[in-house]
Amino acid sequence: MMLTHDILIVGGGLTGLRAAVGLCDKFNVGLISKVYPVRSHSIAAQGGINASLANNPDGRDDTWEKHTFDTVKGSDYLGDQDAIEIMCKEAPGIVYEMEHWGCPFSRFPDGTIAQRPFGGGGFPRTCFSADVTGHSLLNTLYERAVYKKVKIYPEWFVTSLCVEDGQCHGVIVLDIKSGELIPVRAKVTVFGTGGYGRVYRNSTNALINTGSGIGMAYKAGVPLKDMEFVQFHPTTLIGTNILMTEGCRGEGGYLLNNKGERFMQKYAPTAMELAPRDIVSRCIMTEIEEGRGFEHPLGTYIELDLRHLGKKKIIERLPGIRSICMDFIGIDPVKKPIPIMPSQHYSMGGIDVNEKGASPIKGFYAAGECACVSVHGANRLGGNSLLDTIVFGKLAARAIEEELPKDKLKPKEKPLLSLKAQVEKKINKLTQAGGERPYKLAADLGAVMSEKVGVFRTKKEIAQALDEVKKIKERYINVSVSSADPHMNYELHNAIELEYMLEVAHTIVLGALLREESRGAHFRRDFPKRNDKKWLKHTIAKMGKKGDPLISCKQVKITNYQPMERKY
Repeated sequence: MMLTHDILIVGGGLTGLRAAVGLCDKFNVGLISKVYPVRSHSIAAQGGINASLANNPDGRDDTWEKHTFDTVKGSDYLGDQDAIEIMCKEAPGIVYEMEHWGCPFSRFPDGTIAQRPFGGGGFPRTCFSADVTGHSLLNTLYERAVYKKVKIYPEWFVTSLCVEDGQCHGVIVLDIKSGELIPVRAKVTVFGTGGYGRVYRNSTNALINTGSGIGMAYKAGVPLKDMEFVQFHPTTLIGTNILMTEGCRGEGGYLLNNKGERFMQKYAPTAMELAPRDIVSRCIMTEIEEGRGFEHPLGTYIELDLRHLGKKKIIERLPGIRSICMDFIGIDPVKKPIPIMPSQHYSMGGIDVNEKGASPIKGFYAAGECACVSVHGANRLGGNSLLDTIVFGKLAARAIEEELPKDKLKPKEKPLLSLKAQVEKKINKLTQAGGERPYKLAADLGAVMSEKVGVFRTKKEIAQALDEVKKIKERYINVSVSSADPHMNYELHNAIELEYMLEVAHTIVLGALLREESRGAHFRRDFPKRNDKKWLKHTIAKMGKKGDPLISCKQVKITNYQPMERKY
């Protein structure tokens, strides 16, 4: 059996759904998701989506130009400024579009969409739906997709991307429920597959965020950009690393050390707790390393204190955070501070695409967290990720609508059938008994990445991580799973994804080793200063003939904002 669509979208989160609803009226669109769309990781976004609506009394002078500058500065000047301008111009229209489609944004007393301050923002421009903004947006777009009768294939697991002669022909899919392997042919394939958080042991990301889409594209010959830039969120719950939204600090929460000090005064006296995430994460780790953290059986932590906000405000603006704290650690933030620590949160790097979502491969597009346009550069501002997913899902759909009739792409069956045979061979090998279990390799990979390629980095530690990743890749050759039945075999899916996770990790580590400077989330203790003369450029990773990444560089696009020292 072979399925055929004009346009195939992989990923049921905000990017995939927005692209689908933008294309389904004119084209035969199919959307594949390895979970039901409303279980996509977009649903976990809490704090809000940025747009210069100027609704907040303190933000009446906000404009898209000011949003652009804050984003460029937040990116530590590595973001492509033309793409950032596009995103910030589109932002107000995107928020109003989502509102008109039914998204229940929180409101000010005058009925306008509520906005609160977020880290690195010069104005309160983060629109929100309590602390479940991603949930509200995702359900709104899913309802829109159902209304428009988008053909959705839930619980279909994409195993590989088919690229031959510089053109994408589609994907090979494993139907999770039936165990059947199915080639899906398409003129255009769009990836909205999300980030790679589970490459790290400590992450806010869902278990589905393996980065397999990024690794899949890379193995098919698509270049990756800026993979060394990994965002660590400063406030995640001790033990579980569940996200404690930046909205906690946007509403006025304090960060306290074991002396009771609001220590951000020392590091970012103007912005305080609302400095960008990379800066706050390093400040927290510095406090912990210098002995000013609190001890806990699960690790050393800093306190996030919301008590002074009062019960009414916490219940109204941060109900999800309160529930998570009570359910997972038995603390009511109305009465006690929340124990937090930094952990991996977001992928600034990803599949190299332009502002239309187009990659160097004909017929292959990507957007959202799996892609790197680049609008986030070396560090993403809170509130810009939800914006990124919807803006570039929409713009990719617009570009495909304009360009598909001109390109007259003809996807071929033969490359897909050949790739299907390769996948079958791989599955047969994985289901032969006697090898090492994939969960052991995944655990070792996560430990290496969290311990050696974290908030602070050194040449020695990164080199050790590179050596370990290569060893785990060698061990992967002998991986096997416990059951040969492809029906609902999640261990098999994990084993397939693990190969892509290892490739993603390899590009992250090699990029971090080569970039001998500190910029945004990439902080080298042995090179603590930003070096614009040598490193104001993107790194591009492409798979070499021997399987190792080949790293080249690409210039950053600068329009109106020349690099300057980044202070808050």
